[in-house]
Amino acid sequence: MTALVVFLCLILFAIIIVQIGKVTELAAKIRGEEEVQDMANRRQASYSLIFMIVFLVACVVSGAYYKNYMLGYGPHESASEHGSSIDSLFSITLFFTGIVFFITQILLFYFAYKFRAQKGRKAAYISHNNTLELVWTGIPAIVMAYLVIGGLDVWNEVMPDVGPDDEFIEVEATGFQFAWQLRYPGPDGQLGTRDFRMIKEGVNPLGQDWSDVKNHDDFLPNELVLPVNQKVRVRITSRDVLHNFYLPHFRVKMDAVPGMPTYFIFTPTKTTEEYRQQLSKYPEYQVPSPADSEKQMWETFEYELACAELCGKGHYSMKKLVRIVSQEEYEQWLSTQSSYYLGNIKGTEYDPIQEATTSAPAPVVEEATPVTEEAAAPEH
Repeated sequence: MTALVVFLCLILFAIIIVQIGKVTELAAKIRGEEEVQDMANRRQASYSLIFMIVFLVACVVSGAYYKNYMLGYGPHESASEHGSSIDSLFSITLFFTGIVFFITQILLFYFAYKFRAQKGRKAAYISHNNTLELVWTGIPAIVMAYLVIGGLDVWNEVMPDVGPDDEFIEVEATGFQFAWQLRYPGPDGQLGTRDFRMIKEGVNPLGQDWSDVKNHDDFLPNELVLPVNQKVRVRITSRDVLHNFYLPHFRVKMDAVPGMPTYFIFTPTKTTEEYRQQLSKYPEYQVPSPADSEKQMWETFEYELACAELCGKGHYSMKKLVRIVSQEEYEQWLSTQSSYYLGNIKGTEYDPIQEATTSAPAPVVEEATPVTEEAAAPEH
C-alpha cells in the first residue's frame, strides 16, 4: 500500500511540473521572452546570494556545535605521545584551507550575482592577467611548501623504527575479512615465525610455524590491552585484501597489505579511565549512553581498533576493543593469558613435535650374546 501511495505521489508531482512549465511558457508569450528571462536571471542571482549566506553561516555554526565530538578538539586531545604533532599539523592545514574555502565560496556566489546575464551586456574577453596569475600561483605555492615541509617533519618524527636499545612491546595485528587477529609474544618476548601456507581456519589462523619454539608461548587475545607510557611497536599485515589498522584516539593509521608487513610505533599516554574522566567534564557526554541507558556516555567510553579501508561488505564489523591500563593491571592481564600452542595444538594431530615422535621408527636393539664360563674366564 505504501509503495502505491508513493508511486501516485510521484505521478502527481510530475503532472504539477508539466503544468508549471506550461504556465511559464504562456506567461513568457504574454510578457515577452526577454523580460521573463531577465526576471528569472535576477531571481536566481538573488537566490545564490541568500544560499551563500545561509551555507557559510551553517558551516560555522555546525563546526562550533560539533567541535567537542571531533578528534583534536575539546575532550578529544590525542592519547598518544606523537598525536599532538599530528593534531597541530591538521589545525594549521585547516586554518589555511578554511581561509581559501571562504574566499572562493564568497567569490563564486558573488560573481554569479554580479555577472548574471542582462540585456545589452556582453561578456568581456580577457586572454590573461599576469598579476592575477602570479598571485593565485605564488601564494598557494608558498603555503603548500610550508605544509609539505611541516608534514615531512612530523612524518620523520612519527615513523622512525625502534632502536636496538629501546624498550618496547611488540604486538602483531593481522586483518582479514572481517576482523582483526591479534598476537602477543609470550615470556620470551619474541613473536614466532609464520608461513601463509600453514594457515588453517580454526586451527592455525595465522599460519604459525610450530617447529619454531618462539611460537610456543605466543597468545592470541580478543582485545588489545596495552600499558600506559610504554612504547608499542605494532607489526601490521593482512591475510587477504587491503585493510587499515586505525586507532583514532591515538592518531595511529597504517595500511595492512597482504605479503608486505608494515608497522607503527606509538606510546599511549592516557589510560581508558583517564580518558573517561576527561570526557566527563563536557555536557555532550553527560547524557545517557546508547550502550547502557543507566550510565552516561563518558562512563561507557572505550578506545577502539577499526579498519579505515573499505575492504568488503562486512567492513563495518572490523572493530576491536582497546584498553589502556596501568603497568600493574597489564602484568595481571598477562598472567591470565595462555599460549595458543599449549591450549590448542600441543598433543594434537597438528603438533609437529607429536607427529615427529609418533612417526619416528623404533630404535633397533641388538640381542645380547650369552656369556659362557669359558668366554668369561681370563686367559693365562
